[in-house]
Amino acid sequence: MTPAPSLIPELDEIVGRGDPKRRNDAVRRISELYLQGAASFTSDHVSLFDEVLTSLVPHAEVTSRAELAERLSVLENAPRGLVGQLAQEDEIAVAGPLLRRSTVIDEQMLVEIAAAKGQDHLLAMAERPTLSSEVTDVLVSRGDRAVVRRTAGNAGANFSAGGYSSLIQRAGQDGVLTIRLGQRDDLSSEQLKDLLGGSIDIVRRRLVKVVKPERQAEIKQAMADITGVKGWALSRDFSLAQRTVLKLGREGSLGEGALLNFAKAFKYEEAVATLAAMSGVEIETLDRLISGERDDAILIAGKASGLEWATVRALILLRAGPNRTVSPLDIENARVNFVRLMPATAKRIAGFWKTHPSV
Repeated sequence: MTPAPSLIPELDEIVGRGDPKRRNDAVRRISELYLQGAASFTSDHVSLFDEVLTSLVPHAEVTSRAELAERLSVLENAPRGLVGQLAQEDEIAVAGPLLRRSTVIDEQMLVEIAAAKGQDHLLAMAERPTLSSEVTDVLVSRGDRAVVRRTAGNAGANFSAGGYSSLIQRAGQDGVLTIRLGQRDDLSSEQLKDLLGGSIDIVRRRLVKVVKPERQAEIKQAMADITGVKGWALSRDFSLAQRTVLKLGREGSLGEGALLNFAKAFKYEEAVATLAAMSGVEIETLDRLISGERDDAILIAGKASGLEWATVRALILLRAGPNRTVSPLDIENARVNFVRLMPATAKRIAGFWKTHPSV
């Protein structure tokens, strides 16, 4: 223990007039002393190091502070003052490791940091092994899409009733969030029904494929309650739609006009079957791709098939469903992406889908 006090007399001189190299060297030397003996230190020892390091570390370079934060993040008896100081830094490389896993940061400090810092800090905090409802309330309230998704996907996170209500409301515009919430074991039957009620049919069917068998039964019952129709199908049946498309083909009426009519009438199975016939991509593959988070599959298949933007737009609205609106901004972004997409690129991707139907 004696080497540490021997550094204290020169501390003021190092902080006040020491060059960066000297400061970094002092941080490294004192930190190493602490890290080597941390397992056997008493509270007095910890306090001594805390006092020295909280004075010295702020003057060290970012790389030195980040390295120290990483090593302290796994110590149960890390100096509390130093950890708090580092965890509140604006530099995410320094604060991040501590926010993700340090057990030294108390609940009050987590809430304060969550309420004051930016999205990178919130995202790091969302990865903690456990999160109280007090912390998740702030993460859900202030977090952007990435933060909220990661928080919802954290099995160790706890949510208040209000937090869950906010999550379910946000999930209405976020299929990925819907999937993550639907997989949570602590989601009640009523909350599941609210979640499904605000989601589009494509997302509901994606959710069925990834949840546990017992949750599938809950989803089926919830959908029966929502729609008033018993026996909600867990998967789509394209057999009738295929027969319709074959008939149109024999009559010479299969083309963009028929596809546009199906899309405007929100006849999903018929529209996908028609698009599959026009693009040469298998129905099941196209259905799975369209069921993804983004509209990219529709843009690619549409460009590869030589469709006009009006038809592609109708397919995007079809994907959302008849009772939901797509924001003008999202539509415009999709239009710009469709215009920029080169036909050769779209055909190459569609060709890959044809040869790799399980993509």
